[in-house]
Amino acid sequence: MSTAKRCDGLTRRNFVRVGGLTALGLGLGPFLKLQREAAARPNRGPRPKGTAKSCILIWLDGGASHLDTFDPKPNAPAEVRGPFESIGTQLTGIRISEHMPQTAKMLDQFALLRSVTSPFGVHNFAVQYLMTGYQPTPAIQYPVMGSVVAHMREQNAILPSNIAIPHLISRDAATIGNGFLPNNTKHFSLGSDPGKRGYQVRDLDFYQGLDISRLDQRRKIVRAMNEFGALKSNAKGSADPDLERAYNLIASAEAKAAFDLTDETEQIRERYTLDPRANLADSNNIGQQCLLARRLVERGVPFVTVNNTGWDNHLDLATYANRHPGDPRSASHALIPGLDKALSALVGDLSDRGMLDETLVLVMTDFGRTPKINSTGGRDHWPNCFSVAMAGGGIRGGQVIGASDDLGEFVKDRPIHPGDLSSTIYTLLGIEPGHELQTPEGRPIRIAPQESSVIRELLV
Repeated sequence: MSTAKRCDGLTRRNFVRVGGLTALGLGLGPFLKLQREAAARPNRGPRPKGTAKSCILIWLDGGASHLDTFDPKPNAPAEVRGPFESIGTQLTGIRISEHMPQTAKMLDQFALLRSVTSPFGVHNFAVQYLMTGYQPTPAIQYPVMGSVVAHMREQNAILPSNIAIPHLISRDAATIGNGFLPNNTKHFSLGSDPGKRGYQVRDLDFYQGLDISRLDQRRKIVRAMNEFGALKSNAKGSADPDLERAYNLIASAEAKAAFDLTDETEQIRERYTLDPRANLADSNNIGQQCLLARRLVERGVPFVTVNNTGWDNHLDLATYANRHPGDPRSASHALIPGLDKALSALVGDLSDRGMLDETLVLVMTDFGRTPKINSTGGRDHWPNCFSVAMAGGGIRGGQVIGASDDLGEFVKDRPIHPGDLSSTIYTLLGIEPGHELQTPEGRPIRIAPQESSVIRELLV
């Protein structure tokens, strides 16, 4: 965008920013300019065979316990088993947490990766490694997968290509963003949680309403300024393209509708809700987060991150199943049962709509938790072995890949590294893992690490 001064001393960029149209500090005008420029770039690299058009990453922030979700050890000593029982699933001989009965019934649509391993037991490095596929280094900031996908895919006409629900903020100041890629690939955070009262999307405040007439007036003034400048230079006048895109986003009924959960029937919203008796505005957050994610990919958004917090549990593990012991409403906020209801609803809903084969669903987390229960009845950080769950996106479901040992302590078979995960995810999305991106300094960087391998068992 040109920063040439107008007769009033304003740059065009600053004019677009008038009115506080911001998205995490990035004005919508510049944001959309970057989006348009990225879409115009030719040659985005070879596209391998992949059926997935979009990805929903359910991120369990803090480090969810593999032993209390996808990899229980019913025959281990009590101090390893923990307070929860395990139940059988659709897959013979495979058991998961007793608090995940809905997922157990449809596990034939999932692939469980029980041998993911990482060297990082602190949040900031662990999150960077899992979300980028690259081990952190002070020499370069790698982009998260959502930013890479946004960079490699053609941009949606209105909606951002990389959206975080409600935000993508991790503990310990983890560097998770667009890295060396253009700012238009940075995640667009909603700034509000669809599972809470007062939910409003940043810059799309359709509950309080927006004075479109004032924005339209600004647009007309800029058009007049352009035309005046064109007359003086004998050039053809034109509207500011970035202000036009900003206006289209704010004024778009389609954009507003995409984020409006009241558009869904009560039956659908309750499908994602742990306790249907609870007010939907007070329901388990992850359910409504996943429902919104489905609405966004349904409208062409290629990457959506559901950032579900509360999993860094060093204390009483009972809070995994009941966040507020003794509170009769606490069942609607329980972590593992909430995940079970939201995940099963999302996969089932996508399947019913014929969208599952083209939508990759991931459940990932920082790391696992220690096999032995600590003195406060919880588990501490444990990166040596943990689990990831996948569904849809053309994967071969109904299988468990890799295994932990009898205590869930170390990888017993088929170690899987975060780089392997990223390489596989890109492949499923039709993006060549070996394609090279360029840093602003011209340094070539592979999309996935050189040493990474695609998890071939997942490919159909």
